[in-house]
Amino acid sequence: MNSQLTKRAALALLLFSLVSSLPATTSTRTHAQGREHLTPEEIEQVREAQELDRRTAVFVKAAERRLLALADPASLAKQSEKDTEKWGTVKGTRTQLLGDLSKILEEAVTNIDDAAQRNPKSPLLQKSLRKLSEAVNRFMPQLTPLRDAAQDIRERETVEEVIERAREIIEADKNHPAEESSEAEKSGKKQPGKKH
Repeated sequence: MNSQLTKRAALALLLFSLVSSLPATTSTRTHAQGREHLTPEEIEQVREAQELDRRTAVFVKAAERRLLALADPASLAKQSEKDTEKWGTVKGTRTQLLGDLSKILEEAVTNIDDAAQRNPKSPLLQKSLRKLSEAVNRFMPQLTPLRDAAQDIRERETVEEVIERAREIIEADKNHPAEESSEAEKSGKKQPGKKH
């Protein structure tokens, strides 16, 4: 029990240090100049997703949409009318879309950190961090070509910022022990494929 509390406190501290280390970035400056990193429809999706894991899934979907707009704008333009009504239309220059992506990842981490501060015992913390980490792991192979194809120094710096933020999320997830295994140890149940 005490070990479980210590692990949850460690997660909260790790997330807090991750959020604290986030620099005042290009996307933050862009946001301060009036550009919103989410569409109005995505903002509504975030508001409706009260559970942390569902809210994290909304941020992941919003991030995926920015990557799709960068990699294959035509396919995003062909999205169904229903998707457009639900998620809105993603628009912007390459640098703006990359800045949006960085800000979306930052907001996802901030949401997890806020939840950890309010309830460090929540089982949704690890689940949400894992969901975000899995997403950025999928994003990484797409980010390197974007960096290599950057059209100017600002765009390249923004891609580097997104890559760094993604690495920090992956590292935070790696540094936190899996919740499932500690729960199984606590209850004394055997995990499939593991010997006790």
